[in-house]
Amino acid sequence: MIPTDNLKPLIAHFYHWEKVQPNKVFLRQPKGDTWHTLTYAEAGQEARKMATALATKGLQQGDHIGILSKNCYHWILADLAIMMGGYISVPFYASLPKTQLAEVIGLSDIKAIFIGKLDKWGNRAEAIPDDVQAIKFPHYNGNATITVGENWNNLIAEHPPRVDDFIPSLDDLWTIVFTSGTTGTPKGVMLAQRTPVSMMAAEKETNWIGLYKIPEVRCLSYLPLNHVGERIGMELIVITLGGTISFAENLDTFAQNLRDTQPTVFFAVPRIWTKFYLGVIAKIPAPKLNFMLSNPAMAEKVKQQIKGSLGLSKVAVAATGSAITPAYLKDFYKKLDIHLVEAYGMTEVCGGITNTPDLDAPQDSVGRARPFAEVKIHPETGEVLLKTPFLMMGYYKNPEKTAEVIKDGWMHSGDKGTIDEKGYLRIIGRVKDAFKTSKGSYITPNPLEEVLSENDYIEQICVAGLGIPQPIALVNLSEIGQAADKATLEASLLESVANLNNQRANFEKISTLVVQKDAWSEENGCLTPTMKVKRSVIDEKFGKEYLNWHQASEKVVWF
Repeated sequence: MIPTDNLKPLIAHFYHWEKVQPNKVFLRQPKGDTWHTLTYAEAGQEARKMATALATKGLQQGDHIGILSKNCYHWILADLAIMMGGYISVPFYASLPKTQLAEVIGLSDIKAIFIGKLDKWGNRAEAIPDDVQAIKFPHYNGNATITVGENWNNLIAEHPPRVDDFIPSLDDLWTIVFTSGTTGTPKGVMLAQRTPVSMMAAEKETNWIGLYKIPEVRCLSYLPLNHVGERIGMELIVITLGGTISFAENLDTFAQNLRDTQPTVFFAVPRIWTKFYLGVIAKIPAPKLNFMLSNPAMAEKVKQQIKGSLGLSKVAVAATGSAITPAYLKDFYKKLDIHLVEAYGMTEVCGGITNTPDLDAPQDSVGRARPFAEVKIHPETGEVLLKTPFLMMGYYKNPEKTAEVIKDGWMHSGDKGTIDEKGYLRIIGRVKDAFKTSKGSYITPNPLEEVLSENDYIEQICVAGLGIPQPIALVNLSEIGQAADKATLEASLLESVANLNNQRANFEKISTLVVQKDAWSEENGCLTPTMKVKRSVIDEKFGKEYLNWHQASEKVVWF
């Protein structure tokens, strides 16, 4: 059983550090070459003033309050104020266009919304109903000007700080986190106050990841804070352990912000780890790098130089998740003495339910079930089933959908997988990702994509082929691939396809590789905010071309 002695909601942990270490830096916000900092005491005072402001606006305990902003220190302050007032946070992806924003706002029943650091504003004010009170963060240079809402600084100046330490019940609703919509309409996952802090209690009891052994917790927050991975893997950890959160100013300054921070805990999705890897081998070709790292006389110096240049010289826990991390990436970082701890899970189980903290975990696995959790495979469908004390309360206002995915206490993940005799889980792909070719054969695309992704010229890949004789592969090129001459690039791509096909049954062999000139992005609908490929959108956009590409005389087609 998870130890429940002294279990207290997340906001109570903040109150503790506010009193015990009031002068320690809690938040660091970059602005060019300088950093604006807030101590625990300063952050507490500002959040308490905003909590008072919310109360004077007539908001009642249990009301839902949205947050629409990229990561910044005001995001954390708003979240603290929401918790201090006994409200329910409902964070949204900052990049949502008007239609999708209106959809999740309509599903969430928010009474107020914080609007902050955004790349674009445009017509999104139309997505906010007239009866939803809006508060806008102070303007962040280089970002959009928000045209609605009361000014944060004015409200802070007009209201005194809340003096009492409100502590909600552990059984109260903490937050509603909307899924990214990979599989359709976003669903509002309800997480209780006890859920995140129970995860940390389990960590303290078992030392599963080793977080409590880190002398000083420093994080760089840049992945969407409304996503459960960043919310749990960064905000929860820092507030529970009394650490420091730094933020990235923008994409152009990200690398420097990371180097300036040198985090001790760092979480990235596979695409970020891939970009780091491609950046390294663009400067030091892989054969030369492998030689240097295998040479005892220079290996240690090379490792330190690479880690320092990446901003990872002090990292104690390097985590990866949201999508499955290819084995070759784990192997690369292992050579740098960086062990990537994979987290497999979903919003519905408050983040990760399996991990790979052990150094000898198979590189093609996503690890074993974390303490107090269970994982098994459905004997008929091969679906991965999850049982955990960190399970959601359900989908907000959607008991039918909740009943579809939670049966007899087991969460049906929608993923297909296998578990070996040592308990290591391997994910084969999404149950619904499999498609049938015109020959009647079912194709599971993920294993094929993982093999092809080892080619350094490829950044994004989607194996498709619904209704045609053989699967095809659509790819986006990496920066290295874009810089390569066409003959070299095609030869490399053909070699990768040939190597893959030599390992696969005839019905799985890739007939054609399609190089897409236009990159997939969140803006054109091909990627989710967490950088996963939306297969249904790829099929919708390009499906009419699949048969032509399959029948093309060239094995590499440019489109």
